[in-house]
Amino acid sequence: MTRSTRVAAAVSVVVLSLLSPTTASAAEADFYTPPAELPAADGALVRSEPMKLGISFPLGGKETRLPGTATRILYRTTTEGGTASAVSGVYIEPSKPWTGKGDRPLVSFSVGTQGVADACAPSKTLESFLNVEDGKFMVGYEVPSIYGFLNDGVAVVVTDYVGLGTPGVHTYMNRVDQGHAVLDAARAALALPGTSLTRRSAIGLYGYSQGGGAAGSAAELAPTYAPELNLKGAYVGGPPADLYEVMKSVDGSLLTGAIPWSINAMHAYRPALTPYLGQLVNAEGIAAIEKSKEQCVADTILAFGLQKTSRWTRSGNLAAVDLAKVPTLMKAVDDQRIGRLRPTIPVQVLTGTKDDVVAHGQAKQLALDWCAKGAHVTYKPVVQLASSGGLMLTHLGPLLSQQGAARDWVVDRLNGRATTSNCSTARFLP
Repeated sequence: MTRSTRVAAAVSVVVLSLLSPTTASAAEADFYTPPAELPAADGALVRSEPMKLGISFPLGGKETRLPGTATRILYRTTTEGGTASAVSGVYIEPSKPWTGKGDRPLVSFSVGTQGVADACAPSKTLESFLNVEDGKFMVGYEVPSIYGFLNDGVAVVVTDYVGLGTPGVHTYMNRVDQGHAVLDAARAALALPGTSLTRRSAIGLYGYSQGGGAAGSAAELAPTYAPELNLKGAYVGGPPADLYEVMKSVDGSLLTGAIPWSINAMHAYRPALTPYLGQLVNAEGIAAIEKSKEQCVADTILAFGLQKTSRWTRSGNLAAVDLAKVPTLMKAVDDQRIGRLRPTIPVQVLTGTKDDVVAHGQAKQLALDWCAKGAHVTYKPVVQLASSGGLMLTHLGPLLSQQGAARDWVVDRLNGRATTSNCSTARFLP
């Protein structure tokens, strides 16, 4: 048993012993299956239903419940391919009052990497905290961050992203699909009957890791895709803005399995890439790509944790080395680059300087790219002394240690408080 397998197995045993899992019902499965015809407008509600918020979760040494009332939602978005797609998610109406400026605000919350199987959908883990479905399980590790916003009286909508919960391929790390899903979730929340939101409600974007990429993409797509939304700021934490650089940094980590997830996602809109698999990938690699299609994070850690993609290539090179030799493949990856458009709202880009999964350099470059376009950017490096060598500790550390400050930054924007850009000095920071 490898080191990654032992770690993941131990975590799995502890979690499963502490929590009572909830499995999917037939009625719930029906909710996630979209109708043949979708509404014409992006962000339009397809259906909604009351949803029980998850069991209590540990916070500050005691069991805590999310302070709000949840509604499961299904709404329309437009994919990178230009087609309509139904996306699921959840809206949470806080039980706490909003005591800040104006009407109750909303945060469109984009979660970090959950996996690609339907069992990993955040709306499901918000219902049960631990969701078990088809032999897979996922823990709602973003729940404490969501709790913080609700406790401040801020409404929260969480997207499941395209194909996560609903039928079809989860287009993992597709910048257009993720950005659109985040913005259309906000539209759906505003359209939901019986909430305390209004068209004047200020809206913030918040995400870390995959969620940081989604929030960043949403921020730069908003001026053309959703100009009517009253966006005030975006927190972009640990963002995978340049997938080629992230492909190199994630290779050999606990999350090596995210590489086949991205390959499958790219094929959703680029079937012409298929012949390259046969040319570059060996039988073990083809089997890994196929196996990855129905995995949550724990599954991929158990299956592929700390492996290198050189096991999967015909050449014996790391996948990034072979990819760089094929312009068609490089273009498919480069199409997902975030930072080529200018956000018109303040953004905070946060990154750990020794992040061992999502390369620090490319996250800093995102901040510099936006600065060069005249965006209002607060670049915040979290100084770390050493990498954790692929164990994800230096990636997850800032998610946990900075979540309070990040939430406060977003809430300040929702309150209309000014923030200072540090674009003039960002290049000199770590």
